[in-house]
Parts: sequence; structure tokens; C-alpha cells
Amino acid sequence: MESSRTGYSGGIDSSRTEERHRKNSAERKRKFLYGQQLFGRNQTLMTGLALVFILFSMMLFGLLFSPYGAAQMNGKEKFMSPCLTHWMGTDNFGRDIFTRVQHGMGMTVLIALSVTGIGAVFGTILGAVTGFYGGWLDEVLMRLNDMLAAFPGILLALVFISVLGSGKYNIILALGIIFIPSYARIVRGEFLRLRELDYVKSARLMGASDFRIMLVHILPNCVPALLSALTVGFNNAVLAEAGMSYLGIGVQPPDASLGRMLSEAQGYLFSAPWYALFPGIVIILLILGFSFISEGITKR
Repeated sequence: MESSRTGYSGGIDSSRTEERHRKNSAERKRKFLYGQQLFGRNQTLMTGLALVFILFSMMLFGLLFSPYGAAQMNGKEKFMSPCLTHWMGTDNFGRDIFTRVQHGMGMTVLIALSVTGIGAVFGTILGAVTGFYGGWLDEVLMRLNDMLAAFPGILLALVFISVLGSGKYNIILALGIIFIPSYARIVRGEFLRLRELDYVKSARLMGASDFRIMLVHILPNCVPALLSALTVGFNNAVLAEAGMSYLGIGVQPPDASLGRMLSEAQGYLFSAPWYALFPGIVIILLILGFSFISEGITKR
């Protein structure tokens, strides 16, 4: 009798194990097909990823293996046109433009990532709290958010920079604060929509805490909207940094920046057009790459 009972329980365990294996196999197959559909057929996304990969590879190569320094001057090689030794030519101080573009892109990407990170983190926290709880807290924080968003971003950045001073760290702080309202509004809208769904109500009935509901049940479903917003925000941060550096209140010499290089090259547009051409092309390609990625994510 005991042996038959043991054999019966063993058969149940075996069938449960097989069922679990079948479910895991089906889940892996579903994820594989989803990834194949997302990357294999989405030419827009693949084009954007390829552009960003090429630019980032060029940036990393310049930061690690460049034979020239970004601030290395050579009075004998001023305004050299593109050649084998200087692929993008040299500037008015004899500095290698290819090396400066690589370092400048690194600086621009660092600032853009930092600005996007500050805006996304604090905007997500603000939007999650206001969207989940609502009430007077939502009204107060959203009105403050509206006040900040009512002013043009570049004007607010100029005000912050005039108070804090120029430099890469101050521009990161200023632009990061300006980017918070846009992310807060996106996340708030998602939380307002998702908090009324049945699975959230079920989690609340099962005794889940507010923090767990926000972090585990609602926030992961905000990721698609956040990903698209992050790529668009990165492009806006690149343009904002380039504009501020072009005006001379962003990255300061001797650090290289794409916007600063455009500002320095504007007096030599006809005598040395490559000086402004290559930094401008890199900015365009960088923004184009992330725009393709954003569009590819939304159309997946």
C-alpha cells in the first residue's frame, strides 16, 4: 500500500516537472520569436542601432587609442586639409580635428546621459507618487511641474547657468532640472491609467504594500513609454548641450565639445570648411541614430 502511494506521488511530481519544462520551453520560444520580430523585421531600429554603434565605437577608439591629444597643438600644421595623417584635418591651433571630434562626442554623450538620467530618475519618482496617490499632493506637485514647464527650456537653462556659472557640471545640473517635468508627466499619465486595472486592484486586495505595487506591478509596464521618452530626451540633451557650448556657456576649454568646436569654427567656414563640417555631421548622425531607435521602439 505504501509503495503504491509512493509511486502515485512520484508520478504526480514527474508530470508536474514535465509540465513546467513545457511552459519554460514555450516561454523561451515566445521570447525568441518576439526578439526576432523586433530586431529582424524592424529596419528602422536596426539602422539606428548600427549608427549609434559605429559612432560609439569611433568615440571609444579615440578615447583609448588616439595618437594625438585632444589639446595637443602644432603650429606647423595649422589648417591642414583632411589627409592620411589627419583624417579630418587640423584646426587653427594645429590640433587634430578627428581626435577632438572623438573626445568632443564623448563629452557630449556624457553630458546627455547625465542630463537624461537626472531627468528620468527624479521625473519618474515625481510622476509615480503623484499618479498613484493623486489628491492634493498631485495638485500641488503638478502645478509646480506646470510652472517649470511653462518657461522655454533654453531660457531656464540660461537663468540657471547665470546663477551657477558655466562649466560641464553646472550645465548637467541645469539641464537635468529642466528635463524633470517632461518625464514626470509621462510617468504620471501611465500610473493614472495602470492603477485602475484589475491586476493592480487584485494585488491591493492580496495585501501588497503601496511601494510593492508601484515598483513591481505598475512601473515595469511604464517601460515602453519611458524608453521612447529616454531616446527623445537624449537627443534633446545633445542639442541643448551643443547649443549652450556654442554660446560659450557650456563646456569650457581645454575640454572638447561638439558645440564648442562649431563655435570656434564659425570664423573659418570658407577658409577651412572641414573645421565645422565634421563636428556638425557627427551631431546630425548621433541625433539621427537615436531618432531611428525611438521610432523603432514605438513601431515594434
